[in-house]
Amino acid sequence: METVTIPERYAEFLSVLKRNGKLSDSDLTKARRMQKSAQDDSLPQMLIKLGLCSDADVAETFAKTHGLERLRPESYPPQSPLQDRVSLRFLKYHHAVGLQADDDGIDVAVMDPEDAYLPHALQLATGKQIRLHVGQLSDIDAALEIQYGDGKSQMDKLMDGLNVEEQGNEDLEHLKDLASEAPIIRMVNFILQKAVESRASDVHIEPFEQSLKVRLRIDGVLQDIDSPPVASTAAVLSRIKIMAKLNIAERRLPQDGRIKLQMIGKELDLRVSTIPTLYGESVVIRLLDKENAVLDFAALGFAGRQAEHFMEVLAQPHGIILITGPTGSGKSTSLYAALKTLNTSERKIITVEDPVEYQLEGINQIQAKPQIGLTFASALRSIVRQDPDVIMIGEMRDLETAKIAVQSALTGHLVLSTLHTNDAAAGITRLQDMGLEEYLLSSTINGILAQRLVRKLCPACKQAYPASDTLIEEMQLRRWQAEGEILLHKPVGCPACNGIGYKGRLAIIEFLTMSDHIRKQIMKHEEAYVIQQQAIQEGMQTMYEDGIGKALQGITTLEEVLRVTTEA
Repeated sequence: METVTIPERYAEFLSVLKRNGKLSDSDLTKARRMQKSAQDDSLPQMLIKLGLCSDADVAETFAKTHGLERLRPESYPPQSPLQDRVSLRFLKYHHAVGLQADDDGIDVAVMDPEDAYLPHALQLATGKQIRLHVGQLSDIDAALEIQYGDGKSQMDKLMDGLNVEEQGNEDLEHLKDLASEAPIIRMVNFILQKAVESRASDVHIEPFEQSLKVRLRIDGVLQDIDSPPVASTAAVLSRIKIMAKLNIAERRLPQDGRIKLQMIGKELDLRVSTIPTLYGESVVIRLLDKENAVLDFAALGFAGRQAEHFMEVLAQPHGIILITGPTGSGKSTSLYAALKTLNTSERKIITVEDPVEYQLEGINQIQAKPQIGLTFASALRSIVRQDPDVIMIGEMRDLETAKIAVQSALTGHLVLSTLHTNDAAAGITRLQDMGLEEYLLSSTINGILAQRLVRKLCPACKQAYPASDTLIEEMQLRRWQAEGEILLHKPVGCPACNGIGYKGRLAIIEFLTMSDHIRKQIMKHEEAYVIQQQAIQEGMQTMYEDGIGKALQGITTLEEVLRVTTEA
C-alpha cells in the first residue's frame, strides 16, 4: 500500500472519517493525489468534489472534531452582516457565510474550520472577533445566493399567492385544482427551465419528511437547486403526473410516462418515472434534447489509434460489436452514432430498444413491450426474417437474447449491443457467465468497446498550471510527454459555464479487438484480467490512459479521470 503524506491539521478529521467507515485508505490516496494537482482546493473540498464523502459527512465530522455547532439549512439569515465589508467573490471562494453580528463579534458559517487564513482575513476586514460555526458546502453556497439577492430565492417568489393546505392532499379533486393553479404551474416550469438552461440530463424530485428535494444531473454530477416547500409536495408531483398523462390516483405502484413540450425554443422529449417511497412518490425526469443530440464520433471524444480500430471493425460485414460500461456512461449515444455511420441506402438496419431514445430517419426501430410479450428475444426472432444487414439490440439482458444475437452474427449479420460491465475484457466473462459457449464467443465477437464519460473543461475559463515533480512521478506523466514542462488545467468558473468550470462531456474509451491469441484465451476460459493484459500487450490503450492523454491536452482534468476510472 502506498504511503500518503497527510497535512497535520487534517489528521484528526481524517481519522474520524475512517473510523466511521466514511473514507478508505485508497480513497484518501486518490484525494491527496488530486489535491496536489488542483492547488486551490482544500482536502475536505476535494473529498466532496470526487464524491468520496458527502458534504453532510464532512460537516458532521468537523463539528465533532472542533466541538462546533453544525448548522441546519434554516439557520442561515436572508441578510448578511458582512455585506458591505467583504466581497461575495471572497466568500464564495472560501465557502463562508455571515450569520449575525453583535458588539462582541460576528458569527460566520464555514465549510472548513481548519482554514486559518479565513477567520484572520475576516477579522482584519471587519475589525471584530470571528466566531466560527460549521455548515454544509451546499447550504453555504445556497445561503450566499439568497443573501446577495433580495433576501428571497426565486422559488419563494414563485410561491407567493399559493395557499397549500395539508389536509387536502388526499382529495383527488382538490389535488387536480392545486396542480392547475398558476403558482404550481410556474414552479414546475421553473424547475424544467432551470434544467434546460443548465444542460441537465435528469431532474430528481424526492420527497422527505421535512423537505422536498430537487436535484439536477449536470454533466453526470448531481447538484442541488432551490426546492419548493414541503407542503407543496403532493401538488408538484400531481402536476408532473398530469403532464405525463399518468394516473394521479395511483400512488402505490411505479409508473412511466412521457412529456413532449417546447421550452426556450427547444423541442424536448421528457421521460418520466415515478416510484413510491416512504414520504410520497420520487420522480425522475430524463431530458432528451433532440436538437442537441451529438451523434458524431469525433465530437463524442473518439480520437487516435483506438478510434481508427473501432471504425475498421464497424466496417466489417458480420459479427458482434459490444459497447460496455455502467449506467450513464454514454453507451446508447455511441450505439446511435455507430448506426448513423452505418445508415446508407445499401443497408437495412433494424433495432429493438427499451426505450427508443432517438428517432433516426431510415432506420426501423422497434419499441420493446414486455407486458404484451414483445421482449428483446421475441422481437429478434422476427427481425431475422426481415432480411436486415445490421441489427441493434438495446441491451443483452439474458441468455436467450444473447443466443439469438450470436446466431444472427453467424448467419451474416452485423450485431450491435450493450452490456453492463466495468471494462472491455469483462464483457467476455459476463457472456460466459450468462451461459454462452466459448467457441461461439470466439467466432462471433469482433470487438468490445468500454467507455466512461468525463466532464470537459470550459474553454472560456480553464486555467493552465505546471504539474509538480511529485505528481509527474506518481502518475508517470512522462509516458505521455517525455520532455519539457507538463501543463495541466483546472476549472475556474465563468458565466459561460454557470460558474461550474466544466461544460459538456466526452468519452474516454478502450477498445479490445479480437486476435488469435485472445480467442485461444477465451477457449481456455481465462479470467478477464488475463485477457485484458493480453490486449494491452497487443496495443490496447486503457480508459485511464486515454483519460490521462485528454487531461494533458487540456480537454479535461486529472480529477475527472480519477473520478470515473478505477486504476488510479
